[in-house]
Amino acid sequence: MRHVVHKRAVTRKEVVSGGVLAVLLTLLAVLAFLASCRGDVEIVLSEELRLLPDDRSAETHVGFYLLNEGNMGSNKATLDFLDFKKGVYRRNIYAEINPTVPKEMGDVGNDIAIYGSRLYAVINCSNKIEVMNARTTKRIGQVEIPNCRYINFHGKYAYVTSYAGPVTIDPHYEQLGYVGKVDTATLEVVDRCLVGFQPDELEIVGGKIYVTNSGGYMGAGDLKGYERTVSVIDIATFKEEKRIPVAWNLHRIKADKRGDLWVSSRGDYKGYPSRLYFLDREMQQVTDTVPIAATNFWIDDDYLYAYGAEYSYVSVEEWAFSYAIVDTRTHEVVTRDIITDGTEKNIERPYGIMVHPVTKEIYITDAGNLVTPGALYCFTPYGKLKWKVRAGNIPAHFALLPQP
Repeated sequence: MRHVVHKRAVTRKEVVSGGVLAVLLTLLAVLAFLASCRGDVEIVLSEELRLLPDDRSAETHVGFYLLNEGNMGSNKATLDFLDFKKGVYRRNIYAEINPTVPKEMGDVGNDIAIYGSRLYAVINCSNKIEVMNARTTKRIGQVEIPNCRYINFHGKYAYVTSYAGPVTIDPHYEQLGYVGKVDTATLEVVDRCLVGFQPDELEIVGGKIYVTNSGGYMGAGDLKGYERTVSVIDIATFKEEKRIPVAWNLHRIKADKRGDLWVSSRGDYKGYPSRLYFLDREMQQVTDTVPIAATNFWIDDDYLYAYGAEYSYVSVEEWAFSYAIVDTRTHEVVTRDIITDGTEKNIERPYGIMVHPVTKEIYITDAGNLVTPGALYCFTPYGKLKWKVRAGNIPAHFALLPQP
């Protein structure tokens, strides 16, 4: 049975109840007193937006976290949370719950995931992974990994891709990237496996880790500089077994229900376009190409929801945006119109995507001009706008919090 869509638009007024306000004022007074004893303490209060409660979404999940990247160099990575049952969207919760953490979350939030009872946020340019309690977002600790990118899990370990070297565009970049193996109990990096240059997303399936190598720092507009392989690491030995040729400048990789892999290429921003590739896991090779741009995508059941944000150095229109759904069984493009009510015209720069596994509602973020706060859109399964809220700076990465 499809989710019933409310016909009335939800309010966008920011609401703070009297009780909550009283608690916050009390907390502020206490912190002010403590500050007089141990130096200045700055507290950043979260903000709340009241939406319509969503009981059906709450059946399986409490809500979801949204990690806002923040513009590089601005130290503005923030964390938001949508509570399905209460119908409350809270912005910048990490800063309020962890007021004594220096520089708050850090510089550029690149990935987020929940594993067990913990929430992991990969903070790229701050060279760390923030580890929090998944229910309270209270900070537990951090893992230090240089230029870290994406995270995935298997057994008692977290696996994190790292560019290894500094953030710099250099056709002569010599530092290979690696996958770091992190003990989730001690938060210590216990091993490393070298892969290609500038490895990005990684997927774990069938006892193997599949890593997209981009060579993004080395391309700099020259196709010859980009990587074009997926590294395959055996989990048991934690050794790279092979590299599978796919396409230039790889980025995303996710497994479908059958364990096969879908890989995206950014292209070269000139004549070589962004494309989506099907990697047959048993054959260990690419056997199909889907002619869509897939800057980011989310797989739900048998469907792959993707948006494309293509940039071209030679095109008159520098940025081109697209939205599509692909059937992962047939590899056919089901539709090139995820959004059906014309709302896509209001999205300045799509930047993140997620689909609720029960309601099939579609969430898409808009990074806007990359400087001012972005937005989060919620669409019905039929692509009609349900609501929109203001998010943080460059809203990007989702993590669904399951019910206890």
